[in-house]
Amino acid sequence: MSFGPEYFLDRDAATARILAHARLLTKISNQYATLVPGALARASRVANYKLGKVVIYADNGAVAAKLRQMSQRLCDEFSKKGTECNEIAVKVQPSEIPLQSSTSSAKPLSANTFETLQRTSSSLPAGPLRQALETLLSRALKRE
Repeated sequence: MSFGPEYFLDRDAATARILAHARLLTKISNQYATLVPGALARASRVANYKLGKVVIYADNGAVAAKLRQMSQRLCDEFSKKGTECNEIAVKVQPSEIPLQSSTSSAKPLSANTFETLQRTSSSLPAGPLRQALETLLSRALKRE
């Protein structure tokens, strides 16, 4: 018989509290998605909930300003749905773009390109350009 992660998380008191908080955040996030218009929901997210205070992260200042204008109505709507809400804090926290921070991969030079650069380097007089080309060629990956 295999057990899911929730089985093990529920067995310890400390992790059970974390799991309960995660479930509460999921519930509040789902409520939030139904309360705000689609464009605002896509540009913001529920970050935390503690003692009646819902913390929302907005992707930019314009979204944050609109959510701050709506905060009292959102509090009332959360309360109607069964979530105690005394205050809504909106903070600007842009969401991460996973492809934006990816590292580049090494791309090999073809044999023809490598030979051309080698000929060019050998025909240049001694100097910074020739040294740069020789460094490039010594570090370059060669495609067979």
